[in-house]
Amino acid sequence: MTTDSPTWVHESCTLPSGQQPLRLTEFDDLFATALLTQQRMSRTELRWRLDPTAEATARDLVSRESRCCSFFSFTLAVDTDTLRLDVQVPDAHVDVLDALALRAAAGMTA
Repeated sequence: MTTDSPTWVHESCTLPSGQQPLRLTEFDDLFATALLTQQRMSRTELRWRLDPTAEATARDLVSRESRCCSFFSFTLAVDTDTLRLDVQVPDAHVDVLDALALRAAAGMTA
């Protein structure tokens, strides 16, 4: 599993394979432009704090991602000065969450 390519995308994802690199780019862009912090809440849950100006983009992206990868659970909430995005997966998909966390961490430092 690498984070340089879409090969870590789980086989249960229904997004056509030709569109998967574009979706990864959308996540990378969100991470690079809006991700402020990332916290691993548990083995199956991540919490991202985003710039609140990215709310519409984040809502659209996680809505579309939920439709093709139904194992993801996304919860968005507006906190005092950030947008909180919690990402949960079942135990069987922790490897996908791990890969997403690595992408996010790389995006914050880019």
